[in-house]
Amino acid sequence: MKSYFAALGIMACSFTVNAQNAPKKFIDPANMDLTVKPGDDFYQYASGTWIKNNPVPAKETRWGSFNELREFNAQAVKGLVETAVADKSAPAGSVTKRVGDFYAAAMDSITIEKLGYTPIKAELEKLKQINDLQGILSHANYMRTNGIGGALFGFGIGQDRKNVNKYMVNISQGGTTLSDRDYYLNNDSRSVKIRDAYHTYITTLFKLIGYSATVAEQKSRTIFDIEKALSEAQMTRLEMRDPYKTYNKLTIAELNKLTPNINWTNTLTQLKVNGQDTVLVNSTSFFRSLDNLLTSTSVANWKTYLEWNILKSAAGNLSSPFVKANFAFTQAQTGQKVQTPRWQTMSSLTDRTIGELLGQLYVDKYFKPEAKARMDVMIENLRKAFEIRIKGLEWMSDETKQKALEKLYAFTPKVGYTTKWRNYDGLVINRGTYLQNLINASKWAYNENVNQLGKPVDRERFGMTPPTVNASYSPTMNSITFPAGILQFPFFHPDADDALNYGGIGAVIGHEMSHGFDDSGSQYDKDGNLKNWWTAEDRKKFEERTKQLGEQFDSYTVLDTIHVNGKFTMGENIGDLGGLNAAYTAFKMTKQGQSDEKIDGFTPDQRFFLAWAQVWRGNILPDNAAQLIKTDTHSPGPYRTIGAPVNMDAWYKAFDVQPGDKLYKKPEDRIRLW
Repeated sequence: MKSYFAALGIMACSFTVNAQNAPKKFIDPANMDLTVKPGDDFYQYASGTWIKNNPVPAKETRWGSFNELREFNAQAVKGLVETAVADKSAPAGSVTKRVGDFYAAAMDSITIEKLGYTPIKAELEKLKQINDLQGILSHANYMRTNGIGGALFGFGIGQDRKNVNKYMVNISQGGTTLSDRDYYLNNDSRSVKIRDAYHTYITTLFKLIGYSATVAEQKSRTIFDIEKALSEAQMTRLEMRDPYKTYNKLTIAELNKLTPNINWTNTLTQLKVNGQDTVLVNSTSFFRSLDNLLTSTSVANWKTYLEWNILKSAAGNLSSPFVKANFAFTQAQTGQKVQTPRWQTMSSLTDRTIGELLGQLYVDKYFKPEAKARMDVMIENLRKAFEIRIKGLEWMSDETKQKALEKLYAFTPKVGYTTKWRNYDGLVINRGTYLQNLINASKWAYNENVNQLGKPVDRERFGMTPPTVNASYSPTMNSITFPAGILQFPFFHPDADDALNYGGIGAVIGHEMSHGFDDSGSQYDKDGNLKNWWTAEDRKKFEERTKQLGEQFDSYTVLDTIHVNGKFTMGENIGDLGGLNAAYTAFKMTKQGQSDEKIDGFTPDQRFFLAWAQVWRGNILPDNAAQLIKTDTHSPGPYRTIGAPVNMDAWYKAFDVQPGDKLYKKPEDRIRLW
């Protein structure tokens, strides 16, 4: 699933916003730096004063428009969960009662402190009974199915990318803790610093459960050696973006041959999967290496590895010494100065864990039916704009255009919230057992996922909870999703002019549509199947243009010698370029788009591009910026601000950008994709 943010019309959507939160000016010159020429630094021109006046708060790792909106939604969720906790009359089993019980348990720090690591003691004890490799593998399967953490590899049920009406077992590379394989393998100062922090984190947690410093040090080295070996076997994040390279359909017999030390017939049974003769594997080389590692590593060391997987999965939810150690490790990676307030962490956790219960409360209070109706109209306007643009492509043949249009017409939009709530039947939530609630929820989610096998593909699944500030595209569903949480300023406001709403939420809609036609999404057909629909010549022309876009983003410097990775961020950069172009085409169909009437001193076209720019304004801590360059497929905000506009003739005209300006690109060098 492609998302609008890190991890994203003629009519606008209507969202209920408290009057005191409504901005007085949608494009406020006081936030800009008018001493800078827009053609030299459009990011600074559009947002310079705001950036100067809004440093990253101590509890955050970055701060921008997204974060402001997320803060607003966090406060909204806080009100909902606290009201649910206080509702003594809520009947057993009701949405309010279950949400209230979950949040109350999460906020019961007195009980959590008293328990220490008692909630995982029994699971740690079970490891002592293991005495051979088969015991290791069986126990790893037990941990996965019982909500205690997945080890060794990734596992889940998903669509068959070449037959999307069928669910299949998907097995993937994994088994590591650090956010990218490079942190195990590279010797630059940042990678070394993170490895040192990881070593400290591991040893601290083992000492907290009673091991001596010497033993804890030994265990840390053991765990790192295993995870480093696993990381060496993993494909890079860039390689993982190739949908064909990661599509390997194997029979169980073929998989058993690939990994002689793992009996997959037994493994799948232990993982509650029956009756499957084939599976999808995203990296055969990883599993070949894993198989070798299983026998070259002692059983004792594998027990330590499983011990670590139990410990790390629980650490952030145990008593304060564990939580502090967990935060210290986070701090080393991101630079965050103080822990996020407990209420905010637990509100967010409630949303992540039982989001479709909490979501029902959120929608009842904050989202109105007319919002969806107006958003539906906006999506159709963007679809019309995209159609116009596809038909006008000079580089694409009529044959491929027809296939592209068929895919565009087949997009399924999902707006606001799901039409089919999950009520988590059978999930036990108790006010006095916080960690157990999380384990129960993880176990419930695993069972729900596995039970999809053999059933029709659920195309109504929303994939995001209502308070989420994001948007997404699913290539296998060929669907675009816009949760309620993003339908607010600066993306949209019911009282704003079309320029604001088109430069904001209109560009979001266009961005998600463009994902269906980016370097990866364009390899899926209108039904969501991984299947070529291009002529060879058109594909070549498309790739020539994407290569130019990659080179443009490669030239952007983030920190010191760290550059944006144009290939890694390609899908999102295409999404921005295609999305902003489509939004502009749709905007020009409106009355305002066809006028020259200024508002607050800015023309309609200037307001459109300024609306886009203010979405991306923000500050970020250097450590977090360096981490995201490796792990996030989105380019940094400053370069999302300028990356698309510098390829659009309308931007040059709107701000009178001329040769000699730093951002100027010759007309023949401007990249034109969708």
